[in-house]
Amino acid sequence: MKRIILASKSKARRKLLKQIGLKIITTSVSTKESSSLKISCSKLVVDNALAKAEAAAKRYDEGIVLGADTVILVKNRLIGKPINLKDARKTIALLSRNPHWVYSGLAVIDIESNKVYTAWDKTKVYMSSLSNQQIKNYCRKFMPLDKAGSFDIQGPGGLFVERIEGCFYNVVGLPLAKLVKILAKLKIDVFRI
Repeated sequence: MKRIILASKSKARRKLLKQIGLKIITTSVSTKESSSLKISCSKLVVDNALAKAEAAAKRYDEGIVLGADTVILVKNRLIGKPINLKDARKTIALLSRNPHWVYSGLAVIDIESNKVYTAWDKTKVYMSSLSNQQIKNYCRKFMPLDKAGSFDIQGPGGLFVERIEGCFYNVVGLPLAKLVKILAKLKIDVFRI
């Protein structure tokens, strides 16, 4: 089987890939991510994911590179990772009072064949209305700085989520059903690994 390279240091994405039986290596990439709403959210996350995958693919002679990007859209405002704890608290307050969309983009590059596949998904998230003290306590205890939207649905942040419409794994940051379909095009069957 070809080596799979994740162009991300995201612990959540690594964990998801291991859960479906993929053996991966990770590499961090430095790319300038777009955060402009001049284009659609779907195109934005796919473009960002592709930029990450392309940057990582330049470092290797063979293998399959996976890039991903996740953003949140709430009230026509784009939200990524917080810049500090104050920003995280503000973000969680906004998200807890408004339904929002989580968009994730995927880009998969087979280095040897130069085949490129992209996909995206979106999930609507409804959270409980949280008090300022609850938000402050969460941020102090669970350090939300490395998460889009400042919360993790698969961890303690999931306690705030009342319901979702769409793919759970998309909210984690990697729409697995879409990824598995792309991998199948590259003759990788996750059920036979």
